[in-house]
Amino acid sequence: MEGPQEKRFRKNDSGFRCAACGAEVPPLGYSSRDHCPRCLASLHLDVLPGDRQADCGGVMEAVRTEPDPRRGFVITYVCRTCGAVRRCKAAKDDDKDLLIRLTAGR
Repeated sequence: MEGPQEKRFRKNDSGFRCAACGAEVPPLGYSSRDHCPRCLASLHLDVLPGDRQADCGGVMEAVRTEPDPRRGFVITYVCRTCGAVRRCKAAKDDDKDLLIRLTAGR
């Protein structure tokens, strides 16, 4: 359980190979890299952002995006293994065409 002095967000910015499309993904550099900028897929690794404490490990599929005037795009994910739903902010280098298509529901 999280104590009063612990942060809800833990920076964990490491590169990885995307489990969905196979792209080599570099570290983000300004925050935690948690999804592939090419296909937007992620892995169900966190209970709290960046903690890598989830037991599932399934592929999180980007199912829709919403524009947010302050944060840019917000991506909604569904885990292919357990069905968990998560949301996160899009990164600056994410595929803009894909973000727009997911906003339009295509």
